[in-house]
Amino acid sequence: MLKESKTYQSQTLMGGLSGFESPIGLDRRDRLNALKSGDIGFVHSWDINTSVDGPGTRMTVFMSGCPLRCQYCQNPDTWKMRDGQPVYLDAMIAKVERYKDLFQSTGGGITFSGGESMMQPAFVSRVFRAAKEMGVHTCLDTSGFLNRNYTDDMIRDIDLCLLDVKSGNEETYRKVTGGVLQPTIDFGRRLARLGSKIWVRFVLVPDLTDSVENVEGVARICEEFGDAVEHVDVLGFHQLGRPKWHELRIDYPLENAKGPSRQVRERVRKQFEAHGFTVY
Repeated sequence: MLKESKTYQSQTLMGGLSGFESPIGLDRRDRLNALKSGDIGFVHSWDINTSVDGPGTRMTVFMSGCPLRCQYCQNPDTWKMRDGQPVYLDAMIAKVERYKDLFQSTGGGITFSGGESMMQPAFVSRVFRAAKEMGVHTCLDTSGFLNRNYTDDMIRDIDLCLLDVKSGNEETYRKVTGGVLQPTIDFGRRLARLGSKIWVRFVLVPDLTDSVENVEGVARICEEFGDAVEHVDVLGFHQLGRPKWHELRIDYPLENAKGPSRQVRERVRKQFEAHGFTVY
């Protein structure tokens, strides 16, 4: 175990990770092995919130590392895994247990977000397994891009997935993210087949994702997930993430972009409703 390492020290991380025990002094090989086994996870931050990242009061953990480079990303500071803090699996499970009664009384639970939490499947899935054994609701906030990182057994411990369907066609998806669309579709199909519920998230960006054709493509993808889809969240683009791009000195492609108009929001809502979806 890592805690028997001769270089182990216990540390309480301040700020966004206050209250977590972190392994420090481990060499690179030890960290890689611990990451692979899920004994540690690289975490950016965490918070307690209500009705944002799933039902009820939730502990949302933002993992570090993401393979995509979305033009509208609000958290470019989570792109690199090495920029996160390593946190022990036992410390994370203990934190979930601390809030167990609150979660159960509010219908809440734990949500893993990012970054892209599917970059650290062993850690996240082991926490979810422990949460399920406590009777705590589990939620994964993901693009689904790393579909192959998850086994069916891992998926069975996901009660709810906030699945970010970023585009309805490959060309737009590549423009928005730098990645490919098909893994998201494949992951959604697997979630539906294995009994997880889905809240689809779609970010509406004028002149990027808002075309009639693109929205129709997203709606058709959602239809493939059947009754697993409980609703679709249409999220209007905003500029709250712009300061982080500036701080990190990354060229921001949407520097002058505006949020969608009320008319466009209404048109998109009606498009999804025409396919039988509840839209928020």
